Amino acid sequence: MRNKIRQQPPGERIKNFFEVALGFSKEEAEKEAARCLNCKDPLCVKGCPVGIDIPSFIMLIKEGKVSEALSKIKEKNSLPAICGRVCPQEDQCEAVCILNKKKIPINIGALERFAADYGLEQLSVRVSDERRNKVAVVGSGPAGLTAAGELAKMSYQVILFESLHSAGGVLVYGIPEFRLPKKIVQAEVDYIRSLGVELKTDVLIGKTLTVSDLFSRESGEGFAAIFIATGAGLPQFLGIPHENALGVYSANEFLTRINLMKGYKFPEYATPVNIGKKVAVIGGGNVALDCARSALRLGKVVTLVYRRSEKEMPGRLEEIENAKEEGVVFKFLTQPVKIITDEQGFVKGLECIQMKLEAPDASGRKRPVPVNGSNFIIDVDTIIVAIGQRPNPLLTSVTPELKTNAEGTIWVDEHYQTSIPGVFAGGDIITGADTVISAMGAGKKAAREIDQWIRKK
Repeated sequence: MRNKIRQQPPGERIKNFFEVALGFSKEEAEKEAARCLNCKDPLCVKGCPVGIDIPSFIMLIKEGKVSEALSKIKEKNSLPAICGRVCPQEDQCEAVCILNKKKIPINIGALERFAADYGLEQLSVRVSDERRNKVAVVGSGPAGLTAAGELAKMSYQVILFESLHSAGGVLVYGIPEFRLPKKIVQAEVDYIRSLGVELKTDVLIGKTLTVSDLFSRESGEGFAAIFIATGAGLPQFLGIPHENALGVYSANEFLTRINLMKGYKFPEYATPVNIGKKVAVIGGGNVALDCARSALRLGKVVTLVYRRSEKEMPGRLEEIENAKEEGVVFKFLTQPVKIITDEQGFVKGLECIQMKLEAPDASGRKRPVPVNGSNFIIDVDTIIVAIGQRPNPLLTSVTPELKTNAEGTIWVDEHYQTSIPGVFAGGDIITGADTVISAMGAGKKAAREIDQWIRKK
């Protein structure tokens, strides 16, 4: 039987922002590791975007060799404490686990987290003090951190530029403390820095420095190559009447105020989160669930509005179940059509229409269509729009030679190189919003391509 990870009880966790999942004990981890079949053809490795030798690290845990297990993981993955918490293993490594045929795959994510937490401050990697060419990495999210770490291991002099005051990108501003504690992200960032990576915060590439500045020796930079990993942090909106009303937040602003600016601790921190008593969150992904569960912890009544059925929700099943346990109200097959405001312009309701599902659309999910005459109003005073993000055009707008795709992502070739020689890109900035582990996979591959390009040059 698959061993489940322990959690804070719902009645307790909705009153705090502490981590919900408590992790395995050593005994629990060894018991779960003992379930692994150690397959001759381990499909789980093929299902991992960064190619971790999963059976080997699990066997090491089974034998009580946790430090060795972490070393094995870090051969391929520089951020295991993060991946063990937020990566959708159920759609990747665990999805192809042989035991998944019986619906009881190995709890790979929990075992990775156990190994990472066990040795979070104990493991270091020996890297050469001799440094080769300088490489700039723009953005310190999962793709940037991974690329920086890989390049540092190859003995490049890596400088990591971050526009905000804290490194981590979406890992710190977009994922709540109860899913991914900031101390975990900081520990992983510290590990990357221990490899020799230099971190420069409060530097906005495109404003503080341009791409030309980074290449120019006259500016004092003189980088041999640049890796752009600025993510997809620009919110999308519904385009319905009164969406600019007072009391409407984008998911980005709401989560940033809570996660990075500690707005929920006002006036201890001068960044208040001014939300009412009844909150509607629009969307069905992990970001929407994060918003809903954060608002719940602020003592609000929260309704999550999603235009398809629960079966079509893109959010992780684990997070959906957690939200239900905590008291989030779900309104499925519901599409917002108008925001109702009072005379002062504040939100006082959300007009919606009932939907029904028909044949699948391009996404492969059943297409929602309106049911005529089914309009109704949800009584709310705050609305959080969490329907997706796209790349911020700041850097591309001041770098016209940087080719972009129709949706605003940066164009790259099969080697992750952009239209500017020596400038590479990866992660959400080339794919649009995707998973943490997918961004890490891109960062890892791009680092190898950068190394080959510099060597040829």
